Formats: sequence, C-alpha cells, structure tokens
Amino acid sequence: MRARANLAYSCVSIIIAIAPSSPAQADQVRSAQWFAGYLKLNQAHQITKGHGVTVAVVDSGVTPHIDIARNLRRGTDTVSGGDGFGQKDDSEGHGTKMAGLIAGHGHDGNGGVLGIAPEASLIPVKGAGRIDESDGITPGIKWAAEASADIINVSVTASRGRPLTEAISAAASADSLVVAAVGNTSENSRLAYPAAISEVLAVGATGRDGQRADFSITGSAVDICAPGVDIVTTFQANKYYKGNGTSEATAVVSGAAALVRAKFPTLSAQEVAHRLTSTADDNGPRGRDEQCGFGVLNIVKALTADVPPLNPAGASGSAGPTAAASAGVSASPGAGAGASTDVASPEPAGSSFPLVAGIAAGVVAVGALLAFMIRRRRRGAS
Repeated sequence: MRARANLAYSCVSIIIAIAPSSPAQADQVRSAQWFAGYLKLNQAHQITKGHGVTVAVVDSGVTPHIDIARNLRRGTDTVSGGDGFGQKDDSEGHGTKMAGLIAGHGHDGNGGVLGIAPEASLIPVKGAGRIDESDGITPGIKWAAEASADIINVSVTASRGRPLTEAISAAASADSLVVAAVGNTSENSRLAYPAAISEVLAVGATGRDGQRADFSITGSAVDICAPGVDIVTTFQANKYYKGNGTSEATAVVSGAAALVRAKFPTLSAQEVAHRLTSTADDNGPRGRDEQCGFGVLNIVKALTADVPPLNPAGASGSAGPTAAASAGVSASPGAGAGASTDVASPEPAGSSFPLVAGIAAGVVAVGALLAFMIRRRRRGAS
C-alpha cells in the first residue's frame, strides 16, 4: 500500500523560496537561521564539524544545492523516477531541505545555509517518489545500513510491518543510528513509523521559546525535541525554504548525532543516542515526559559533558535510545521508549534498556548466589 502525501512528509509546508542572487541575500539566509544561535553552533563547531561521519538521508532525493554539493556523495534510488544516485528530488524538495539542515556548508564565506554538521558526508537515498508515494523508505533504510551509514535520517514515514522492523534491526546490527520524526498533528494523532519503534531515536519539535511546538505529536516513545519552527534551509534550484515541522527537528538531531560520532568515534550508535538524550535540557513536566521525552537538544553539552556509559564494558550494543535516564534525569513511569500504547500501529519490538537492565540484574543475582554458596562452604569446613 502506498503511503499518502499527508503521511509521507513530517513537515508543515510553508515555502519561501529566496534566490541567492547576491551575497547580501545569502547573508540574510544565514542570519535567518535563528536556531544556530539557540543551539550555540559556533561553540559546537569549535569542537567538531562532523568530519568523517556519513549521514544517509532516506527521503525524496537530494538535489546538489550550492550549499550542500561539496558534502554530497553518490547514493541510490529505491523507487523509480530518480537518477540512480539519489540526487534527483521530487517537486516538494523535501530531501534537499533535510540535507541542508544536516550538513549545509554554505557558500562565499558566510553566505547561505549552515548545517549542524557542515563537514559530514551526505548519502542521499531516494525512497519516496511522487508526493503520494513512499514505498521505498523501508528498503532505503536497509540499503543505508548496508552502506555503513553512521546516521540514518528518516524525516518521512514508512508503512509498519515486518519489513520495516527488519530494516531497523539491520541498522542496529550495522551500528547505524536511525533518527526519525514523530510526525505532526496535522497529519496524524499518533506517532509515525519508524519513530514508534524502540530502536529508533524519535524526535519532536520545539518553537523559538524552547517549548514543544503545538503540531508535534506527543507520546511515551518520544525521546528528544529540537527546533522545528521557522526553520530556513536549502531548497531546489539553489533556492531556500522556510517551514515548520518535526521533519526539520529530526534533521537537526541527525546533524547533532553526526557531531557526537565525530567527537567520540568509538561510541556505539546506542551510546550516541544515550549521550544526546542524557544531556538534553529538561522542559515541560519534570523528568521524562510525553511531550519532548528527555528534553530539548543541547549540542554543546552533548559534546562536552561527562556522561556515564550505558554499557560500562564499552562494547557496542544495539542501536537506539535508552529508555531510562542517566544521572540527573529521571524516567517517568510507563514512559519507556518501547511503550506502544500511543503509536499508530504498535510494533512488538521491546525497549533496549530493559534488556540491559535485565542483564545487569541477572549478573547481580548470580554474584549473590555465588557469594552465598562460598559462605556455606566456609561454614561447613569450620
């Protein structure tokens, strides 16, 4: 079944195309990116700009805009109508918008769009054809995982079912972090897929005030929020776009994940997600909540804070966000990432954190049993 247009894209379409005909106009584009100051990108970019990290953009294709062309690599098409390399976008330009937010490098010095990770590489995967088709999103995720993408940005929705679950599992096995939009209330009232799957970092949107945008879907599977209102980014034909949506917020978080992977190259995908959520600024109800999960993205803190590892042994685990808070962040009862009571179509996948917690509990139990047996032997020998 083909996903309809209102389910295919997690953004509210407000397009303002601005042709960069002069440096002055380009500078206006950069200055209109209010979220750059809000997220302290200048400070973050003194630490890393994402060099060496690859981000797959599974979307409608990515046009080689002047502000992203240097970072654009050859990808693929999983639907018809493309050029075979993922570099032919549809009329909505959705994938091109996301690419600019993730890894836009601008042009002519300070002109044009500056992305969150301006030195990361972009791998375009055209998984959506016409605006009313997104059948290629699931195979696009699987292809990106097989291509060893460090981050897989999914600002579009996919049909639930075993193929999607298997694609997400493939990404987890490949240590690729899947970042997906929770969706907008203008499209649905329940979380979109693949964001509803526990191994995925589910992203909602906030406004200029740092509070959840009224269109951002809520639910117990939401992990984190990021700016998603009045977002200026790249568009087709070297033009620009201004819009609102959880799509944009997702691209911002994918860019942040790229920075974290560049700064901490030995971290697993699961640990990258854990670092992003555990350093988020709490907003809304205290602790984890259904509005923005663990809170609002704080890139500088994610790059600099002392975050206890999710896996003390340092071994790679399955990709995906933790369902429990680390130091200083508490988890709301029933708000685990694997909860599915509020999603559009519940998946049977469970949260990765209960698995880790269960293993830890098992180790403690075994240790206690061994200690008990040793004490008994000592008593019997005395």
